[in-house]
Amino acid sequence: MGFRIQRKSILGMNEKVHRGTLRLFFGKIYFQWKRYWVWFLERKSFATTKISFQEIQERFPVSIFKHSSPIYRKLRDVPMYLQENKRVNLSIAISKLDGVILRPNQVFSFWYLVGKPTKHKGYLPGMQLRNGSFIERTGGGLCQMANLIYWMTLHSPLEVKERWRHSFDIFPDSERTLPFGSGATLSYNYIDLQIKNTTKQSFVLQLWIEDDFLKGEWFSDVENPFIYQVYESYHGFHAEPWGGYTRRNTIRRKKISKDTKEILEDVLVTENTAWMMYEPLLESK
Repeated sequence: MGFRIQRKSILGMNEKVHRGTLRLFFGKIYFQWKRYWVWFLERKSFATTKISFQEIQERFPVSIFKHSSPIYRKLRDVPMYLQENKRVNLSIAISKLDGVILRPNQVFSFWYLVGKPTKHKGYLPGMQLRNGSFIERTGGGLCQMANLIYWMTLHSPLEVKERWRHSFDIFPDSERTLPFGSGATLSYNYIDLQIKNTTKQSFVLQLWIEDDFLKGEWFSDVENPFIYQVYESYHGFHAEPWGGYTRRNTIRRKKISKDTKEILEDVLVTENTAWMMYEPLLESK
């Protein structure tokens, strides 16, 4: 969770921009209250209605896409108790998100539904990425939930309205199964994951934890005539003039007809650039 501001130098390369502590603090306050104001003005457009598991089965029998990710990963220099705490944090967030209905023209907002992750609500210290390293922060680890929802949404007709990415790559790949840069980062409340339903059908999100895996699935009441293939069209490591490395890739999505297997669209999803905090091709330990 967290991001870093970037700008272009005269040579066109990305450079790190350092902001003063006070400037960062007041900037965060400004953007948080700006978000609160938007929530107030547009409150009728946000999805809030939830239904039970039984109602999902009865009213939304069509599975659009499902995915799962391991809660525990081998990460160098990361205490295991932070990952145990992450499981608790994910469980609390699930109670706020599981079963939410996304009707036509409504917007799913992660933070609007989950609220601020505080100790009072039962959240524990978890791992949070910041400025190329990790810190312990109450509610840390919720990015895994955003990653899961974002990836599932890319395989649906839903539109990603807001998504932020990490600007640092601090760990070598460890059992990665998805393309680099295919996740979404969070920071309450101004760095959000928002999804808009621009279709004429309703969707419902189901989330749960099973056998040390975080699992999720989008359901609908109408069969989707398309399938979506999300793929990496470019990936590379770049040596930069300032002495470090950046990792870059391009992610695209194909929209394919289920009936004819014809590729109807092949569009850009995102281009990622992240400063690497380890040497390229370093083996994870």
